[in-house]
Amino acid sequence: MKFALIGNPNVGKSLIFNQLTGIGVEISNFPGTTIDMLSGNVCYQRERLELIDFPGIYSLEGKTEEEEQVRSYLRTNNIDALIVVLDATKLERNLYLLIQASEYKIPLIVVVNIADEAEKQGKIIDYEKLSSILGCRVIPTVALEGKNIDLIIPAAMQDAAVIDLHVPYGKHIEAGVRSLVKLTGCSRMDAFLALQGIGEDKELMEAAGTIASEIEEDHQMSPHQIIATNRHNEAARIASEVTEKRGDGSKRPSFDIDSLLTRVIPGVPILIAILFVTLLAVFIIGSFLEELIVEFFDTWIIAPMYTLGLSPFWEKMVFSLLIAIEAGLGIAFPFVFTFYILVSILEDSGYMTRGAFLADRAMHRIGMHGQALIPLILGFGCNVPAIMSIRQLSKRERVIASFLITMVPCSARTVIIAGIVAVFVGITAAFSIYLLVFLLIILTGFVLTRFTPGEQYGMILEMAPLRKPRADQTVRRAWLHMKEFLFIAMPLLLVSSVFLGMLDFFGILAEFQKIFAPFMEQVLGLPDYASTSLIFGIFRKEMAFETLAVLAGTADLGAVMAASQLYIFAVVSVLFVPCVSTIAVLYREMGLKIAAMVSFYTLCLGMVCGAILNFVFNIL
Repeated sequence: MKFALIGNPNVGKSLIFNQLTGIGVEISNFPGTTIDMLSGNVCYQRERLELIDFPGIYSLEGKTEEEEQVRSYLRTNNIDALIVVLDATKLERNLYLLIQASEYKIPLIVVVNIADEAEKQGKIIDYEKLSSILGCRVIPTVALEGKNIDLIIPAAMQDAAVIDLHVPYGKHIEAGVRSLVKLTGCSRMDAFLALQGIGEDKELMEAAGTIASEIEEDHQMSPHQIIATNRHNEAARIASEVTEKRGDGSKRPSFDIDSLLTRVIPGVPILIAILFVTLLAVFIIGSFLEELIVEFFDTWIIAPMYTLGLSPFWEKMVFSLLIAIEAGLGIAFPFVFTFYILVSILEDSGYMTRGAFLADRAMHRIGMHGQALIPLILGFGCNVPAIMSIRQLSKRERVIASFLITMVPCSARTVIIAGIVAVFVGITAAFSIYLLVFLLIILTGFVLTRFTPGEQYGMILEMAPLRKPRADQTVRRAWLHMKEFLFIAMPLLLVSSVFLGMLDFFGILAEFQKIFAPFMEQVLGLPDYASTSLIFGIFRKEMAFETLAVLAGTADLGAVMAASQLYIFAVVSVLFVPCVSTIAVLYREMGLKIAAMVSFYTLCLGMVCGAILNFVFNIL
């Protein structure tokens, strides 16, 4: 059997999906995190079920990529039951999507999530009455606490029903639909879509265009406006019938924290302070953990290895393997895990959307609106989901965002900045790299906004409610990110480290590095083996650092490289060509031209900045 979750953004749909499937879906309090349809398996009573998580949408009749994607899937794929997830605090608006979904005549059940929040706001929903009006099973849930989640799959299997709400669209719309069905043999749903200008059948669209013109002339409203208005009216009627408001719940508290977080003063200083403290905490906590782990490896694992009496070849292989494990677990792991813990807290609290609201005016100056701040912040974790989340932007904004996001220091680049500069040069120097990168991002945005064709649009952004983060949810989300590092990045690092050790033992690596030695040493002021590290960094950014440790023969890079060299290497690595995964996603989302332009631009930017810094350090 195949079930699908559908609902507005921020209704807890992905959290429910994660709890039902257990496959570890990204869960966030802001739009753009479930752009792609996600699929997982559920085992219930020894039966294997497929569960699909649709991207969050507000309508099934819009023209965004997400809406077209979901609409096409509903029309062309056999789904046994829809699980429509509604937000209890915004029931009227959410019912609009339910009404649209019901017209596809797919059996469904309704999950009303965030029921606890609605009660706090003084909204008492009669779920039995709602079930009676809709004609299907209604389940109130609190996904954050796992309340009633276990009822969803049994209800979808046994109680899903096709519902008919009989929305009063008016005689002209109904007559138009009947005419199209009779003339072309299409379904009622296709006729509704065609009247609103949606469809691919040429004959149907021509007939619908003629009827739509007549309706618009009679009503001074397009069929789309008439249909949407009647659906909204029906949603409002149902919501008012099943919702009772308590007087005490409607009162605003005397102190509203949003009044502080969404004003320029003190909102912007708070935003800057939060970002600063987050990075500072990553540096301090990560450095402390790194020192403990590296000291343990050097003393108890690597040093005893030399007493085993291995042959030179196997000693080199084992040493390369141990250095890779030390670099991955001792250096990368502390910084990445700390970063994701802190970012998860910000996401779970709902603060991200406040930051986007505050940044709107400033973001317009670099060619985007405030909502583009969300992909940029996502980029601090990983550029791949950040690039995927720009689909909600206009074409012009997607082009600009493609360049800017790939310059954002992701968690892997944070490993380089923190593990090299913060540890061996100083925290102030590490922050200066972030400042340099942010200045380059702003300058790049200024240039792109003047030369990139297309219109610039305003922002409509839904504020996620402020919530107290749950420790278990925060740790779980951070661990999901770390699983990717441990099971994808670490094996790649181990294999490549042994491969590098083999090439080094037979002298092949030295010959390769001789080719780039003049440029690395004279232009960038780096040792010749840094070229190999930069190239391996294209596979995964943290591998640039880890490979450098392997080739240097020690994780104590301050003992083999000068502070200026470490600083230059970090800057070049951070600005250098994006990792392969980012390039692949750029190619898929934006095409070969943009992917190639971004790669070439970042390559040149990294090398030019490295050369300038080397020149400055030599003068000083």
